[in-house]
Amino acid sequence: MPEEIKRTLPAQNFTTTGAVVNFRDSWQIFRIISEFIDGYQFLSKFKKEVTILGSARLPKNSHYYKLAEDLGFLLGKNGFTTITGGGPGIMEAANKGAFEAGGGTVGINIQLPFEQRINPYVKDSVGFFYFFSRKVMLTSPANAFVFFPGGFGTLDEFFEVVDYMELGHMQRVPVVLVGRDFWGPVLKFLRNNSGGLVHSVSQEIVDEWHVVDTAEDAFKYIKDSKDLSNVCEVGDESIYCQGGADWRVFRIMAELVDGFEFLTKLKNDVTVLGTRSVLPGTKYYDTAYETGKMLAQNGFTTITGGGPGIMEAANKGAFEAGGESVGINMRTDHGDRVNNYITKSAGFFFPFVRKLIITSPSKAFVFFPGGFGTLHQLFELLTLQETKKMERVPMILVGKDFWQPMLEFFHVMFHDFRTISLTDQDLVKVVDNADEILKLL
Repeated sequence: MPEEIKRTLPAQNFTTTGAVVNFRDSWQIFRIISEFIDGYQFLSKFKKEVTILGSARLPKNSHYYKLAEDLGFLLGKNGFTTITGGGPGIMEAANKGAFEAGGGTVGINIQLPFEQRINPYVKDSVGFFYFFSRKVMLTSPANAFVFFPGGFGTLDEFFEVVDYMELGHMQRVPVVLVGRDFWGPVLKFLRNNSGGLVHSVSQEIVDEWHVVDTAEDAFKYIKDSKDLSNVCEVGDESIYCQGGADWRVFRIMAELVDGFEFLTKLKNDVTVLGTRSVLPGTKYYDTAYETGKMLAQNGFTTITGGGPGIMEAANKGAFEAGGESVGINMRTDHGDRVNNYITKSAGFFFPFVRKLIITSPSKAFVFFPGGFGTLHQLFELLTLQETKKMERVPMILVGKDFWQPMLEFFHVMFHDFRTISLTDQDLVKVVDNADEILKLL
């Protein structure tokens, strides 16, 4: 955009549109809720939805662009509604194929100032001001999810979907991964590291996904999927409710109010994330304990998800060192899930609200080994920093033996697929102990 035009525009447009939610501006809650209402009402209109996600950077001459176009055509020809993020690349290709087959094409896009992101093949679209509410809608239940090669954003969406399915927050539907050369290293990492080293991922769940290399094979796993109801019934306990502003919307609002207020009371905080699966006395548990202890001794507040495993270890280290030890945990009808080393906590019924609160900007984020949830939070933060929607802060990965294959995959994403940039690889630092973490802080 020419500099002379930029100077004539209101400054706030560039700082708030599409940005990460600023929890210090409580008025934003009302806009978020209005986006939830509009989004759920919008989605309730469609039937037989299939959500296709992938890189916006892949060009029209890409092999995967053609595959996405072919799959969109098959979906449109057979009465499915194709949902994408509404942008270029894979999204445009899938919408184009569906459009040319006469099928339904939907774009769930993000509003950016003076930039038209919606591709010309979208028949129905809805725009969101916040990345947070847009992603909730983009990963809302569909009859199937298809993931093409992508960058940090695609991996964020992938891990969010499979995490919610594993936890029972979403109904399990076909998950199709297009491109063995791209997804093979991801599955290997999950099996060998998240599953083999820390036992936080079930081999059976990974085996349920379908890895394909053609549009025809992808459609084979989708064509018999049953249409899901878009409207919640009375008494339905689903975290998603498409079709209107019922009690869930007000409960979401209440949780946002409580969460924003809770965050304003925290100072000098560092967020520690990792699997619940490690036990006391193991290497990663002990390192997390030393990390919490080190943070407390240096005047930091330790924030975790409040549960067992890595979370308990970090909270325990901070608690026993006399520091502030915070848990941002999940709440169920049976009460909060918290460990015994919390000095302050907040509980949430909706996982997407809890994730917004636990990944709100800290002084630093420390990631221990983990499974879908840990990876989901990692890639969301990487996406926000990569797109400059969040101030860059230290992103520290603990455990070179665990994280090295993922770093090598980052290189593949840049060198072979061009779905991330060269500098994106430098957003994380890998360490092995609490002393190295302190140096980065």
